[in-house]
Amino acid sequence: MPETPEEHVPQKREMPEPFESYRPMPWIVIILVAGIFLWAVSYIIYNRQFLPLAPELGDHRIAADFAVATTSTTGAVDGAQIYTANCLACHQASGAGLPGVFPPLAGSEWVQGTPKGVIQIVLHGISGKLTVHGSVYNGQMPTFKDKLNDAQIAAVLSHIRSSFGNKADKVDAALVKTEREATKSRDKPWNGDAELASLK
Repeated sequence: MPETPEEHVPQKREMPEPFESYRPMPWIVIILVAGIFLWAVSYIIYNRQFLPLAPELGDHRIAADFAVATTSTTGAVDGAQIYTANCLACHQASGAGLPGVFPPLAGSEWVQGTPKGVIQIVLHGISGKLTVHGSVYNGQMPTFKDKLNDAQIAAVLSHIRSSFGNKADKVDAALVKTEREATKSRDKPWNGDAELASLK
């Protein structure tokens, strides 16, 4: 037998190169996971059938608890609450709006102008370009004529016209009623500056 060359001896001492092999998931793990899944499904079905999810099982709140109050304890309409429920998401708590998206109410020439103009804006909304503080906003404001009554519109406008640094007169519900009647046939929003300029 020929003698192994000396240079091959270190190679013979090396272990084979490692390699990956297929190792399937153990059956016990598959059975355990399937068992937990079936138990969870049956638990949900059983409890929904025999233990209905009544409101009293939760935090004891009902739908009425989430309604935003629009009247104070004295029975007067609360303009601040109406603003929180309907206007704050766009015009923000500070009345500063969102630059380039929603116009500010603070210092707005529309808010501090004639009551007639701002009443019409709230009643019928706006669609199209509106200039506020020299900046042009091209969005949409929803109509509130079917959502808020005359007293509520008067209250929220009075709140806006006396908040955020604004110092304009309050709005009377009777004036809102008059403006509503005068434009009751209108079925679309005002076209921004083009239609509202004369009402500013």
